Amino acid sequence: MAQPETISVEEFFGPPPRAKTTLSPDGRNMAYLAPWKNRMNVWIESVDAPGDARCVTTEDRGVVSYHWTRDPRWLLYCRDQGGDENLHLYRGDLDDPDAAAVDLTPYPGVRTVGLDLPAGRPGKVVTQLNLRDRARFDLVELDIATGELTTLAQNPGGAVDGWLYSERGLFATATTAEGDIELSRWDAATGALTPVARFDGGDAPLGIYPMEVTPDGTGVWLGSYRGSDRLRLARLDLATGEEHEVDSHPSHDLDTRALVFPALPSPLIRSRSTGELLAVRYLGERQVVHALDPHFAEVLENLEKLSDGDIAGVSSDESGQRWVAAFTHDRDPGVTFLYDHTTGESRLLHRAKPHLDPEALAPTRPVSITSRDGLTLPVHLTLPVGVEPSRLPLVLFVHGGPWSRDSWGYNPAAQLFANRGCAVLQVDFRGSTGYGKAHTRAGIGEFAGRMHDDLIDGVRWAVDQGYADPDRVAIMGGSYGGYAALVGITFTPDVFAAAVDVVGISDLANFMRGQPDFVKPMLVHNWFAYVGDPADPEQEADMLARSPISRVDRVRTPLMVVHGANDARVVLAESDRFVEALRARDVPVDYIVMEDEGHAIENPENVIALYTAAERFLAEHLRFETETT
Repeated sequence: MAQPETISVEEFFGPPPRAKTTLSPDGRNMAYLAPWKNRMNVWIESVDAPGDARCVTTEDRGVVSYHWTRDPRWLLYCRDQGGDENLHLYRGDLDDPDAAAVDLTPYPGVRTVGLDLPAGRPGKVVTQLNLRDRARFDLVELDIATGELTTLAQNPGGAVDGWLYSERGLFATATTAEGDIELSRWDAATGALTPVARFDGGDAPLGIYPMEVTPDGTGVWLGSYRGSDRLRLARLDLATGEEHEVDSHPSHDLDTRALVFPALPSPLIRSRSTGELLAVRYLGERQVVHALDPHFAEVLENLEKLSDGDIAGVSSDESGQRWVAAFTHDRDPGVTFLYDHTTGESRLLHRAKPHLDPEALAPTRPVSITSRDGLTLPVHLTLPVGVEPSRLPLVLFVHGGPWSRDSWGYNPAAQLFANRGCAVLQVDFRGSTGYGKAHTRAGIGEFAGRMHDDLIDGVRWAVDQGYADPDRVAIMGGSYGGYAALVGITFTPDVFAAAVDVVGISDLANFMRGQPDFVKPMLVHNWFAYVGDPADPEQEADMLARSPISRVDRVRTPLMVVHGANDARVVLAESDRFVEALRARDVPVDYIVMEDEGHAIENPENVIALYTAAERFLAEHLRFETETT
C-alpha cells in the first residue's frame, strides 16, 4: 500500500460530530455529546424518529459526562471552571431546553465527587462535597428540582477520605496510620465509625477500585489483590468483613482505566433497573468481558458481532432489551450501534471520526519486551502505513500517572506522528497499573531510576529491531509523561534529539507540597509510598536528586514546554522555574502557556494548537515532513 495522504491535525484532534450516546431509562430517547459552538454539549434525539435532535446544554467549557435521572425531565452533568478541577453539578431541563442550566453546587472552590441516584429516593442525587473544609468531603443529598442540600454524613476529620452510599447504611473509607485503607460503617446518630475491613494500602496506589455497594446493601463489590498478583473482583460481606472472589481472569487485571479517566466505562456492567452485576471487564492486550448474567450473555454475544473493536460504553433501557454499544478501535474509533434484543436488529448510529478512512490509519500492535533487569514490559507500537519500517524517526510517547497504563485503541497523537512517517512507541514501564501488583510495586523508589531505564530499554529495542533511527528519537508526554520527558533530557540527554513536556513535574518535592487540598489525603498511597516525604530532609534530598530541576545545567536537547495556567495538580510554577533556568543559560526553549486550561488541555482549539506546535517542533528536529512542508 502506498503511503496515505497527509491528514491534518484538525482531522485527528477536532471534536467528533457525535459521541457517548446513551439510552433514556424508557428507551424512547438517546442523549449524546456533540459540538455546540465548537464545545461538546448534550443533545437529545428520539430513538424511533431520528433527525429530531436538539441541543439541551450550552456550556462554553464543554461537557465531559452526563447522567439521565429517573425523572425524564432532568439531566445532570458536571463541568469545572477553566480547568481548575472543581467540578460543579448542573441540572438541565429537558422539558424546557431554552431554560438556563442550574448549578446545583454553586460554591466557589468546591468540588463534587461521585454521583448516586438511589432508587428509593426519587428526585434526589447523592454526592460528596468539600464545602465545609476543602480537604474533607461530606456526603450530601441534593433535591434535583429545588437544589435543597441535606448533609447525610459529616466528615469527622482525621484520615476519612471518601464515602460509600447505600439506602441501608453509609460507609467511610480512611487511611490508617500504617498506610492501610480501612472501610467503616457510619453511625448517623453518634457520628461514630465502626471498622468493617482493612486493605493493604501498598496494593492500591490510587485507592480500592472498584468499590460499589451491592443492590441489597449487604456487601461491597471491590477490586482485590488479596492472595493474588492479579486484580480480581471480590465481594466483601458488610456484616462479617469476609471477602470472597466473585470473578477473575487468569492473566488479566480488572480494567480500572476509569479510575484515572472517569469518562471511560466502569469495569462493572450493571443492570439499569436492578443494579445487579451483569458482566465484568478485564484488560490485557485487548479487553475481555465476562458475562455473569444469562440474559446479558446473549446480548453480549450479539453486540460483539457488530465490530472487531472492544466494547466501550454500553447502556440499555430498564427492560434490558434495547442497547446502545460503542466500540474502542485503533483505526475506527467510537463506532456506536443501537441494538434491539427483542428483534435482533441493529443499526449504526455514528462513528467518532467518519471523515477518516480506517485503511489510511496505522495499526497499533501490543508487544512484550524485556528490560535490562529481566522485567517483562508491555509496549504498544504504531508504525506508519505504506512506509518501510526501517530507521524511522521515533516518538516515545509516555503516559501520565504514573499509576495508569496504555491500551489498544485510537490514539490521535500516535496516528498523527505515524501519518507523518514516524514510529510511535508507548512503554508500560514499571509502576504502571493493569499488569499485576508486582509490576506496579516495582516502581517504588524508581522515579528517574529503573522507571526511566524501562523507557530507554524500549527505545533500544526499537533501534535493535531496525524500526528506529537512534539519531532521530523524541520523547513526549503529559503530567508524569512530561516529567519523564524532562528526565530524558537531564538524565539521558544523549538519547533524545527533541522533547515535548506537557504539564510536567520539574521538582518532585515542590510538586508534592503544592498539591490541592482535595488530593492530599491520597498521597500516602502513591507519592509518599513511591517517591518519599518532602518533610524528611533525607528523603527530600533524594527527591531533589531525582528532579529535572537539579540537572537543568545538562540540558542541550531542543525542548518544548506546554502548561495550563489553571493547573491545580502541577502548578504553572513548575514549568516557569524550569524554563527560566534554561533561559538564564541562553538555552532556547519553546514555551506555551494556555490561559484557559488546567492539568488537562481540553478546549478543542487548544488541543489543536498544542499538536500543531508539537508537529512543527518535532518535524524540525527529527527531520520529517509536516502537513505544511
